[in-house]
Amino acid sequence: MQNKVFIIAELSANHGGKLEIALETVRAAKRSGADAIKLQTYTADTITMDSDKPDFVIKGGTIWDNRKLYDLYNEAYLPWEWHKSIFELAKEEGLVCFSSPFDKTAVDFLENLDCPIYKIASFEITDIPLIEYVAKKMKPIIISTGIAEYEDIKLAVETCRNVGNDDITLLKCTSSYPAPVEEANLIMMRKFVNDFGVKVGLSDHTLGNIVPIVSVAMGATVIEKHFILDRSLGGPDASFSLDENEFAEMVSAVRLAELSIGVENYMLTPKQISGKSFSRSLYVSQDMKSGDSINENNVRSVRPGFGLHPKYFQEILGKKVNRDLEHGDAFQLNYVDA
Repeated sequence: MQNKVFIIAELSANHGGKLEIALETVRAAKRSGADAIKLQTYTADTITMDSDKPDFVIKGGTIWDNRKLYDLYNEAYLPWEWHKSIFELAKEEGLVCFSSPFDKTAVDFLENLDCPIYKIASFEITDIPLIEYVAKKMKPIIISTGIAEYEDIKLAVETCRNVGNDDITLLKCTSSYPAPVEEANLIMMRKFVNDFGVKVGLSDHTLGNIVPIVSVAMGATVIEKHFILDRSLGGPDASFSLDENEFAEMVSAVRLAELSIGVENYMLTPKQISGKSFSRSLYVSQDMKSGDSINENNVRSVRPGFGLHPKYFQEILGKKVNRDLEHGDAFQLNYVDA
């Protein structure tokens, strides 16, 4: 995708049921510094069933408890007839637009829009037929791991590779809404790299920007965060989404974090080189006459760093100088009698 961290604004359900809000969210995402806007492509009928049975009623301490899955997704889904307008506006704004499909019909629909990337949501990581169908499109595939155990991730990655798609990014994700910072467990990103040989990133549901910033140090190449024009719009995802100003602050912080990582080499920057003038070196600390012996009183290791390297101190001790020297002269190796 690119060398810098690829920052995704997740539209999700933050459209208030109005196309113009969705379009203005795209514009705001661009203003905030996002690289991409991500959609979710499903209907209530393609993601669940309309059933009143207990299995289909949300429970477990979520912000959506006691709601039917069907009703929640019917409220949250992005109408498919809006997708084309959103894709076109994103292109005009210079944003990458892509989506999470939740069944094969969504993939086929998105293919007609030239969707450049596909995202597999956390709860779909076990839908191996869907992952295989997506992977066969041979486009970059991003997979969230919010509910995944090792075997789930291994199977998902192998499914992609078995069809020849090795452009895989695993996102560390905590599937709580909002997610507690102490459950972010970002160290797993490094384990993903070691265990699966993939690119890594973060799908973040925590509040604020601390977790995204730290993820950069852990090697994140992608950061995804829910984005909303204004939390007063309400909706299923509003409580854990960032508004334009908050998202812009996160982007700025992530970009600074990127700069702080640097590269693995021992080369000094110009500022560091200039700072070497404050290092220690050998200086004449008492006036000396030609023929005087060097001792710990007349030559010392002090700041600044324009004199002889202190590593030579033991070598020159007891030897004689070949010229008159004054207090404060930077000592040089050629001042010592051969």
